[in-house]
Amino acid sequence: ASVGAVTALLSNVLIGRLNRKAVLVGLSALAIASNVVAASATDLWLLLLGRAGLGIALSGFWALSVAVVARLVGANATGRGMAVVTLGVSLATIAAPSLGALISDWLGWRSAMTMTAGLAALALLLQVLSLPTLPASTSNSLADVFRLTRRRGVQLGMLAILLLMTGHFAGSVYVRPFLEQVTLLETAPIALALLGFGIASVVGNVAGGRMADVNIRMALAATAALMALAALALVLWGAHVGIAFSFVTLWGFAFGMAPVVLPTNLSRAASDALEAAGSLMVVSFQVAISIGAVFGGYVVDHFGAIGPLTLTAVLAAATVTLALLQPRA
Repeated sequence: ASVGAVTALLSNVLIGRLNRKAVLVGLSALAIASNVVAASATDLWLLLLGRAGLGIALSGFWALSVAVVARLVGANATGRGMAVVTLGVSLATIAAPSLGALISDWLGWRSAMTMTAGLAALALLLQVLSLPTLPASTSNSLADVFRLTRRRGVQLGMLAILLLMTGHFAGSVYVRPFLEQVTLLETAPIALALLGFGIASVVGNVAGGRMADVNIRMALAATAALMALAALALVLWGAHVGIAFSFVTLWGFAFGMAPVVLPTNLSRAASDALEAAGSLMVVSFQVAISIGAVFGGYVVDHFGAIGPLTLTAVLAAATVTLALLQPRA
């Protein structure tokens, strides 16, 4: 994640005027190589090198994602286009933990990483076959990226990512301990609740894409309001099993909307510089994840499992206010 944050800031500068299809294929090749290095690592430093390579590949991909999607489907359908991309992430998030655990138990963790490299190779092949050529429409400099931060819409878009994603990652990690300690659930119903979270996030991807293309300001407000409501309801009434299941699912739906709505919201303020805006978007996400991890850990140490969820509700509610302050598209 640390390497990814730096990479996101520089990736769209370093690629210059290279064909964007070639860049995406190259990033997939780097993902393959990084997993092969990690799978065959003989010491910790080689393992870290492999993970750093994956951080570069993922951050470079996401930094380009909005700009590439807008070119493939048109600016007026960017939200729905991003929903297709993030739908893959949501489905993978549901499948990967269980598959990874099973493969690691049966064949060892090196086999799991080798199979991951194989899946990345399949992704590379599909990109080669299906993506049209994407000549660079512009080249970026670091000054161009920083110049974007002077725009009020970009500032509000980055702040929305920081607030909402810090809140989410501060609280979502502790949903399981909350269900154990407050709702008093056993392992099986907790797994079922988390499965509901994952399935709802897939539905949220689709809904977020449609809402973002209709009214991005209201889509952002709705995403944040649903997350605030879910976290607050869990804090107030989460001891009841039915309520806990319902609002964990609602949280998943809101989280599914977020990775579609937040990048689309930021891109609307920089439609003439989507690649540079993509760099700022990924940096904002990485910083939010880091801050959320630190503050979530601090709050749970001092206030128990309810504390991080309260922080989620507060930061999501602040994002609603921020959304309503944004200029109308």
